[in-house]
Amino acid sequence: MAEYTPMMQQYLSIKADYEDAFLFFRLGDFYELFFDDALRASQELEITLTSRDGGKGNRIPMCGVPHHSSPNYIAQLIEKGFKVAICEQVEDPKVAKGVVKRDVVQVITPGTVMEGAMLDEKVNNFIASITPLSEGYGIATCDLSTGQNSVKILKEDWKSVCLELQSLEIKEVVVPGNIAEDQVNMLRDLYQFTVSNEREIEVPESLHSIITTLGTEDLQKTGKQLLSYLVRTQKRALDHLQEFEYVETTSYMKIDPNSKRNLELVETLRQKQKKGSLLWLLDKTVTAMGGRMLKQWIEQPLLDSKPIEERLSIVETFMKQFFNREQIREQLTEVYDLERLAGKVAFGNVNARDLIQLKRSLQNIPTLKDRLLDMDHPGLTSRSEAMDPCVDLERLLEASVHEEAPISIKEGNIIKSGYNEQLDEYRNASVNGKSWIASLEQSERERTGIRSLKIRYNRVFGYYIEVTKSNLHLIDEERYERKQTLANAERFITPELKEKEDIILSAEEKSVELEYQLFLEIREQVKAFIPHLQKLAKQISEIDVLQAFAVVSEEGQYCRPIISREGTIRIEEGRHPVVEQMMDRQDYVSNDVNMDPEREVLLITGPNMAGKSTYMRQVALSSILLQIGCFVPAQSATLPIFDQIFTRIGAADDLAGGQSTFMVEMMETQYALTHATDKSLLLLDEIGRGTSTYDGMSLAQSIIEYIHHHIGAKTLFSTHYHELTVLENELDRLHNIHVKAIEEEGKVVFLHKVEDGKADRSYGIHVAELAQLPEKLIQRANELLTEFESDTNHTERPAKKEAESKVHEEGQLSLFEPEAPSVKTQKKIEHHPVIDQLKNMELLSMTPLEAMNALYELQLSIKQEKQEESKWAKSNS
Repeated sequence: MAEYTPMMQQYLSIKADYEDAFLFFRLGDFYELFFDDALRASQELEITLTSRDGGKGNRIPMCGVPHHSSPNYIAQLIEKGFKVAICEQVEDPKVAKGVVKRDVVQVITPGTVMEGAMLDEKVNNFIASITPLSEGYGIATCDLSTGQNSVKILKEDWKSVCLELQSLEIKEVVVPGNIAEDQVNMLRDLYQFTVSNEREIEVPESLHSIITTLGTEDLQKTGKQLLSYLVRTQKRALDHLQEFEYVETTSYMKIDPNSKRNLELVETLRQKQKKGSLLWLLDKTVTAMGGRMLKQWIEQPLLDSKPIEERLSIVETFMKQFFNREQIREQLTEVYDLERLAGKVAFGNVNARDLIQLKRSLQNIPTLKDRLLDMDHPGLTSRSEAMDPCVDLERLLEASVHEEAPISIKEGNIIKSGYNEQLDEYRNASVNGKSWIASLEQSERERTGIRSLKIRYNRVFGYYIEVTKSNLHLIDEERYERKQTLANAERFITPELKEKEDIILSAEEKSVELEYQLFLEIREQVKAFIPHLQKLAKQISEIDVLQAFAVVSEEGQYCRPIISREGTIRIEEGRHPVVEQMMDRQDYVSNDVNMDPEREVLLITGPNMAGKSTYMRQVALSSILLQIGCFVPAQSATLPIFDQIFTRIGAADDLAGGQSTFMVEMMETQYALTHATDKSLLLLDEIGRGTSTYDGMSLAQSIIEYIHHHIGAKTLFSTHYHELTVLENELDRLHNIHVKAIEEEGKVVFLHKVEDGKADRSYGIHVAELAQLPEKLIQRANELLTEFESDTNHTERPAKKEAESKVHEEGQLSLFEPEAPSVKTQKKIEHHPVIDQLKNMELLSMTPLEAMNALYELQLSIKQEKQEESKWAKSNS
């Protein structure tokens, strides 16, 4: 440390406490970065890397960014998952002795972003902490921008905790110091979370009230760890943080990350964008906070039928009263993001324009309340009556903050005239002084006869009289005191101008300073209304989401679903809501779905590209729509309440995790089978296709049987293994359905219509032809298909025809020959390995499908032996 200059020693001592963050060290108008921070930042931000003398001739790496443009650079680092510690001067350089004192005033991390430019207005920015408990793990979450807090306990393994965090789209995870290294590595490397450590649990007295609402010690411990981290990194008041809400894991439908991704609930599977997802379809919300609530509802559908029915009833009312609904939408367009405005007030980074937005929002609440009362619905009436328009706050802002206030809060012109008497006096002095100067300029022109004479002002010299050199002979040198000489003019001051200058400048300086102090006082008064604003924000958000459901339901001609208590699914002319929206609705083929306790498993066969996956997904999406309180795309719909939805759709590998496509498929299937209940919905698509035919077919059948015998969940299972359709005769609650297609002039025509029964073929080669594979390739594929189908037909001939086959010329007898063979031939047969395998088979315990597979394997081995013998004979001829 002694080798460096005093300033670099200061830098290193501060950096030691923030080793996992980029330290933005304030020097004048720049934030500077040194050493490794400079090397990494120059690469990540693509800025110039330089160096400076660090002491005793040591050159150290350095790069920097201008203070005024630093938010853009900080946003880039945060977007990449880094942390930034902002180090400012904390004493006046004019009175500092030696190096100006500096300290970190805030740590900005992916989970603690507050700046609007770094936030998606319709997406929550959650940070979470994990606390190991005696039984399971505690998870606390917070959106610092809105103050929303929650706590839940998972009594499951670490992987389930990671999946839960992934499902919540957590931006940063805080872990205690005693967490296992392999667990941290899993969070950081496998799930790509930004991980932070919090070793202390210290919560200031001012935040105790939001944690004591949690009943048990484990829950409070979980919340305290997160609060401790937020207090340590943000270093400011967090008055907007709301009481922690305990979330019962049994209160919402569970949708694991894989299912959420496969169903494309909030983003598309391929392009990872909102357009094309269920969220995109439903997002007819008007406010930013309504958009965030919509996303939360989609990710956490309800399990309680009572609030579901209430939502459906309100949606129905909105649909019936179009004009009132449109008026409500119009009022909502004038409501800004109250949640995040409240957060900015508490955080201390609110400006005058933010307060104007807050005032305009509050001014629209009374009209909004009236429109809700006009709907004449008990649920909407109670919500209207519960809304607090915060009249006192609206009056305060109306009286104090100027409508055209600048963004900066330190340059004046923020506070309205008439709000503060002292401020008005300063302004009058300033205004009157400037009028006097304008009058003085005119009188001096008349007195001297110099028409070009001007009185001007700059910050260095203050006010001055400027006279061109050609007119210097006309001035009174006794009154005019020279102040500055220019190339073409001279600048002067007079005793009268000097006196007025002091009055004007003093008034302006005092006015700006007083305005700043008044603004801080107003901000403190607004803080008292934060709980009211947050409650109002939730009420408006809910109204916004429900009216959005009505708009979507009306435009899509959706129906109000009926909740089934018997576990029945009856969907008449159901559609996939997003696919229908993305294509011409007239071309969409709707389908019925019928499932009940006697029809729990639907085995779906049919061609590729016919719509099996779409059919499966639309059942899941209709269930989710019901449980979030929205109408569903169908002519009529009766649906049960599902506790969980699991999907195994599509093919994807996990190269980073060292897992093949088939392994991923098996792991996702394992997760579904071990967590599903008889109240769950399973969508399983093409299970077993990642391995050999018989391995895959065996796995597919055993999975179906396991679900049928041991789980009892409603299951849609699509497959190209047509052999599995015989299971309809063996499993009493399994039924075959298929997606119909026809062949016309050698071309397949997909009808996309789902009917009972099994499909006759998969038309895979036709799909390859549609994909425009080479013509010769298609021809060869058809030839091979004919050969394979011929072989299959041969193996499936009845045993009676096989018995009629004659003895081969080599003396070997058909396995089904009824006549007793000769002693020589009998001896040969008894020592054949196929006969040994046949003797060891337990035929009575096999299913017909298993017996057929075994017979095929035996025949295949005989054919291979025959081919080898033929090759040997040719080589020796």
